Amino acid sequence: MRLFQIFCAFIIVAGMDCSSSQENDYVRWREQMVSDQIISRGIKDKKVIAAMRKVERHRFVPDEYKQVAYGDHPLPIGYEQTISQPYVVAFMTEALELKQTDRVLEIGTGSGYQAAILAEICDSVFTIEIVPELAQQAKLLLEQLGYKNIQVKHGDGYQGWIEKAPFDAIIVTCSPTKIPQPLKDQLREGGRMIIPVGYSQTDQYLYLIKKQNGRLVEKAVLPVRFVPMVNFEKKSY
Repeated sequence: MRLFQIFCAFIIVAGMDCSSSQENDYVRWREQMVSDQIISRGIKDKKVIAAMRKVERHRFVPDEYKQVAYGDHPLPIGYEQTISQPYVVAFMTEALELKQTDRVLEIGTGSGYQAAILAEICDSVFTIEIVPELAQQAKLLLEQLGYKNIQVKHGDGYQGWIEKAPFDAIIVTCSPTKIPQPLKDQLREGGRMIIPVGYSQTDQYLYLIKKQNGRLVEKAVLPVRFVPMVNFEKKSY
């Protein structure tokens, strides 16, 4: 009996050691990601860097991809959707020049990772996901992680979230063929929007948009590849 108790105790301690070692690996990989992929590529906003360093990206990917969660690439998250490359997440976030008091609309919740990054920086995040399973998964995960300033909605992102408008910033993580008019209308005066636009994944550009005196000033800033923005019938916008 005594030997059995000792054996069980050994198994428990060994399991704890393995878990601790894995968590240490994640911390090390995350720090390396920030250093090699974010800072070295020109991201300077300290708030963005701190958020990328804090949010545990491995929690937002399926189990089979956790070991490569901090790699320099997007990853599949199911339902023909992806979690964006870390640098693209940081680049888009920095481009919005977020302040602590900002209210941000995100179109394309996906895994919830981008929403978590935004929530570390600004007052409130309103995020819309058209795939019901992903919307529910992201909502539960973000609640488990303790985020109280994120609201997740299952809906058509093209239409925005009129009940919560206007927004200081809008970030879109799926690509329409043109900038949706509802999103333009829901952007506050002086607000910023970052959105990929293109007819296919081979001709997309990120556009940074600012609303000045009621008009939108657009600037192409980066070639990208995002999944298309679709409606409930899965037809592209």
